[in-house]
Amino acid sequence: MAMLPLLSRIALRPAAASLKPWCRLREGISLPYRALGTHPRKEAMEPLNTSVGARDFVYSLHPTERSCLLRELHQFEAIAIAQEKLEAEPPSADQLRIVFFHNALPFIGFGFLDNAIMIAAGTQIELSIGIILGISTMAAAALGNLVSDLAGLGLAGYVEAVCSRLGLSIPDMTPKQADMWHTRISAHLGKAVGVTIGCILGMFPLLFLSGDEEETKLEKKK
Repeated sequence: MAMLPLLSRIALRPAAASLKPWCRLREGISLPYRALGTHPRKEAMEPLNTSVGARDFVYSLHPTERSCLLRELHQFEAIAIAQEKLEAEPPSADQLRIVFFHNALPFIGFGFLDNAIMIAAGTQIELSIGIILGISTMAAAALGNLVSDLAGLGLAGYVEAVCSRLGLSIPDMTPKQADMWHTRISAHLGKAVGVTIGCILGMFPLLFLSGDEEETKLEKKK
């Protein structure tokens, strides 16, 4: 599951996922993801609706990220309190479309890099180290997956920066509209479609592979 470390951090956990992109676009900078993947203490991750989980999330951020997140939270809560008694309309089709593409674009990049690096690295490992050590194709694929995960740790910030430069920011929505099921479904659907498209496009290294390499490997093993 090579995408799990990337997906877990790119989401920034559901409670804060919609705040950080606004912060980056307003500041005009791209902040790298930190502590991708596993919890540093190998413990079960606490949800953000608990004090332990919220503190753990805050301590994992850069000072710039913390100040930006605090400013956005204050603004978000101020708007939510002012509009608490108002009846919110469902987000429009245009807003949902922007939410969909805003979430889909980064995951296209992650899916593409994950699959492409895994296939390329796994093939080279199988034809080099695999022949020397006599490891199986699945073992070579697992090592290629390892290389893909390691590359994803470093490339996550670059994918995010490229997507932010495309100018597709989150639409102007009220806090109630951001919490509606329409918006959440559109966001999750965008991530799922983005990963699917990215992984399919990331299979392009298979076009440059032929059966001659497999035959050569089998002959060397014999």
